[in-house]
Amino acid sequence: MIEIDGSIASGGGQVLRTAVGLAAVTGKPCKVFNIRAKRRNPGLREQQLQAVKSVSRLCRGKLIGAEIGSREIEFEPGVISEKEVTVRIATAGSVGLVLQALMIAASVAEVKIRIEGGGTYGKWAPPVAYIDKVLGNFLKEMGYEFDVKILKEGFFPKGGAEVEVCTRPASWKPVEILKRGGVLNIGGVSAASLSLKEKKIAERQVDASQKILYEYFKTLPSVETSYSPTLCPGSGLQLWMDTESLLRIGESSVGELGRRAEEVGREAARRLIREYEGGGVDSHAADQLLPYLALAGGRIKVNGVTDHCRANIFVIEKFLPVKFKVEEKIIEVVRAE
Repeated sequence: MIEIDGSIASGGGQVLRTAVGLAAVTGKPCKVFNIRAKRRNPGLREQQLQAVKSVSRLCRGKLIGAEIGSREIEFEPGVISEKEVTVRIATAGSVGLVLQALMIAASVAEVKIRIEGGGTYGKWAPPVAYIDKVLGNFLKEMGYEFDVKILKEGFFPKGGAEVEVCTRPASWKPVEILKRGGVLNIGGVSAASLSLKEKKIAERQVDASQKILYEYFKTLPSVETSYSPTLCPGSGLQLWMDTESLLRIGESSVGELGRRAEEVGREAARRLIREYEGGGVDSHAADQLLPYLALAGGRIKVNGVTDHCRANIFVIEKFLPVKFKVEEKIIEVVRAE
């Protein structure tokens, strides 16, 4: 039984998601305590609860202590044999965060994941479009391919998203991303509720972001707009940029009640510029890539080694025979002796 203190580093839910995902991949049982200890409302919330339950169903595991508010769980994984798993999120909890755990586990199998409920955009969580267009771009280079379909967007406070992800078993290959290179193109997707179409919220987000990005890069971004019937009004903008080194950088912004669409567009554009100026893998991909980097091998340059990175490194080294070598902004996987 691998025991992990969930309060390490930033003390968030990522420790739990990585641990449960890798437990399913390796077959090693784990106990995670002090779950989300440093958060204002510690313990399991809806999105963490559904993440661990769905991974357990995927591998027919045994799960103890999985309930709202629980600060400790034990997980004994079985064999990943399910071909389909359905996740139901009762709140606007992040679909992207649920997928973080599930997609680690599903990397060894052909699985159809269907998520009903939750949010496709939200504060402090990766949009589903980011997982699809940015993280997915990296993972394809590493030998892990999957398809994402956003059937219905979900926004705070009601959620109500519908998302399907189909994974294929990974054929891991090392990746090396150390240089940024020049900008090849800029893309994105601007999503909003159908009820906001008359106000052209999605288009206004795009226009505001394009002005800033064209002024900086002299490249006109190609950003799609989409409207979806949702349980409550909301919007989000996900941008990404391809560079000569095959590095894709992503950033986003989320609409809120009383916030103008133009502010959402400008914020996403300025964030993307900051990430580009950092010269490495964007700050969101940096920690999300680490479990896959450990499985595939290689090294990446990041814009900063965050607490999320350190927490993930701690957890990954518990499950896999690897060590991470961190020198300034370079993170490299080496096999443990």
